[in-house]
Amino acid sequence: MSNTSTRKSGSFPLKVLENLKNVKRKILILSGKGGVGKTTFATNLSVALAKKGYMTGLLDVDIYGPNVPKLLGLEGQHPTAQNQVILPIFGPSGLKVMSMGFLLTNPDDAVAWRGNIVTKIIGQFLGDVAWEQLDYLVVDLPPGTGDEILSILHSIPEIDGVVVVTTPQDVAVLDARRAIRLVEKLDIPVLGIVENMTEFICSGCGKSHKFFGKGAAEGAAKDYDIEYLGSLPFDEGVPSRSDKGLPFVGGVHNSRILREFSGIVDRIVQLVELRP
Repeated sequence: MSNTSTRKSGSFPLKVLENLKNVKRKILILSGKGGVGKTTFATNLSVALAKKGYMTGLLDVDIYGPNVPKLLGLEGQHPTAQNQVILPIFGPSGLKVMSMGFLLTNPDDAVAWRGNIVTKIIGQFLGDVAWEQLDYLVVDLPPGTGDEILSILHSIPEIDGVVVVTTPQDVAVLDARRAIRLVEKLDIPVLGIVENMTEFICSGCGKSHKFFGKGAAEGAAKDYDIEYLGSLPFDEGVPSRSDKGLPFVGGVHNSRILREFSGIVDRIVQLVELRP
């Protein structure tokens, strides 16, 4: 049986199909390796969509690094159940959030669950969380291209597209290429690639410093005939806001990173809404 055949609608649990039937669009955020800002991108994309008035959910299935609660200032909160459904935690602008991080008693605890337990938890996130009516469900995937990614991709029906996040250095883009190939083998559309931390602009001298080189992400987009969605500079204000649980989309509106990010968000919406 081929990989693509396992993603036919009949292969998904009826409970998942029923629970997600009112979710219009599903966007997955993937990176070939960790440390490229994937979760920060997924979190800010979700908040940006919610700020635009879209009913939005954010599902964090980055199993062993569930940092969404920290980035949204929601640490210490835990989901409750009502009428046999799990109620999501609410974030900025009415964003509905569910994360492995909410299940940990202590945020410093390591997640050391076996694969079958992880698969069961993800199934519950998809089939038991009260997502209800959503315009967008953004899913933050674990980094890499291993079995966990395959299991998750096989668990989510009617995926509208994947956004691949990378940084400019060759080793990160090489892993991003592997992620693109994996997604394409499953016949899931790749919306495009985003290059994060492309350059650092010194606040003192104003000079641009490209520590990781340039051009590799654009080259990968060209080679795989996918869209280069854009690049984001390293902004020294982002880490400090993230540490405080504040998405950078709520920051200074004339900042370069926010201008670039807004353009990427608008393009993602265009690409998704063009799909049948």
